[in-house]
Formats: sequence, structure tokens, C-alpha cells
Amino acid sequence: MPLPNQPITNKVNPKHHNHIPMQIDLWAKPQNVTIIEGFPGLGFVATIAIEYLLDHLEIETIGKIWSPNLQPMALVHKGKIMQPMEIFYSKKYNLVILEAFSGIEGLEWEIADALVKLNDTLKAREIISIEGIGAPPLVKEELTAYYSTNQPDKVKLLESTGCEPLMEGMIFGVSGALMIKGHDNVKTSFIFAEAQQNLPDSRAAARIIEILDKYLGLQVEIEPLVKQAADMELRLKDLLRKMKEQKGFKQEREDEDTDYIG
Repeated sequence: MPLPNQPITNKVNPKHHNHIPMQIDLWAKPQNVTIIEGFPGLGFVATIAIEYLLDHLEIETIGKIWSPNLQPMALVHKGKIMQPMEIFYSKKYNLVILEAFSGIEGLEWEIADALVKLNDTLKAREIISIEGIGAPPLVKEELTAYYSTNQPDKVKLLESTGCEPLMEGMIFGVSGALMIKGHDNVKTSFIFAEAQQNLPDSRAAARIIEILDKYLGLQVEIEPLVKQAADMELRLKDLLRKMKEQKGFKQEREDEDTDYIG
């Protein structure tokens, strides 16, 4: 509801009038997989953790999730053009990993729907969602990690990794949407690591990797992640700066097409 004496803003944006549903393009459909997903969020924890997994597992690209409503941004990494939301597959672990770089503000429900569809298409055993969660400013020697799952048979295993059950909290973004969308018909587990507000937090990402390693038996070393932290942080800070610049440019363009009613 607008404040008194404030105009109601009606932003004219053609793409909202011709909405195209989010598309999943797959050129391979492995079955009974485990899906790991994480989107840019607090501390870029999921982004760092997923990139580290991709660098240390033998993987291949098997598809993408795409929408014209995603930010028009191409990322080049190690000479390869990355899709805004790219789907990778590790045959050794029968593991599907979704890596996302594009800003997804306002598309969280659609992405959750796409994840449920991907789950059904690949007859996934489980979707694992990873993310950073707000931590107190005091730096602790070991970061606390939390879990939430709709699978009672996974509780003991999750707790054996050092996770604590998430008893209270508000979960936003894709994780929050997926919690609701997939609660009754998709097997899901959510893993959150405490992260500091100052971006990015490689320490929290290392905690996530440590938990995934124990949970899935990935045999991934944690120490290199700590050593690579500085390089990864610089690259992610640059990415964040470019995303903000793009968002600001897009806002300026939209403001030019704004009509005021009232």
C-alpha cells in the first residue's frame, strides 16, 4: 500500500506482458541422481562451495535452466562461456550440480518450480540446498552449521556431519521457496553455514564442503579451499560489482519508461 501523497508506480516492462516460463534444457538425463543447488546469497557461500566442487570433481555439462527474465550477463571462466544457470553431472557420484551466477531476484518461485521439475525428470533421490546464514559478529574457531530435512531417515546422518537442527528461523530466496514448493512431494535437505556479512566468506563455504564430503562421501579435500580463498574472493567481488552495475543500468532504463498514476 503506498504511503499518503505518494504516487503509485506502474513500471512498463514488456517482458511481463509476454511472460515465458523458465525452461530446462537437458542433453543428458541421468536417473536416481542427487541434486546439489546453491544460489548467490549471504557470503556467496553456495557460489564458492559449488565452484570448488566443480573444480575438484570430474564433471560434464548436461544442460541449463534459462529464462529471458534473467540478467543478460555472460560469465567467462577459464576461457569457457558459462550459462547463467548451468547443470553439471558427475558420473562417479551420480551427482547433478546446478551452478548459478545470474541475479535471480523476483524469480525465486519459478526457480523452485524448475528444481521440482528437474527432480521429477531425473527421478532424483534428493535435492540438497546449500546457503550461508547470518552469524554473530564474533568470529568463532568453528562455524555452526544447521540442517533442515523432510526425510526422517537422513537426520542421523546429517547430525553425524556436525550439523545442528534448524529449530527457528526465516529462510528467504530459492531455499525458502523450495522448502514450501517441495515439502510434500520432493525429498529435500537444506544445509546452512554461519557466514559473516562481509562478502565473500570462504570459511563458511569450506564448512559446507566438509559437511557435503561426510554426507555424500565425496572424498574432497578441504585445505585447498582455504588456500584458494583469496583468489576466489577477488573474482567473486568483481562479479558482485559487475552485477550491481548491471542492475543499476537496468533500473535507470526502467525508470525512463515509468508512468505515474495518481
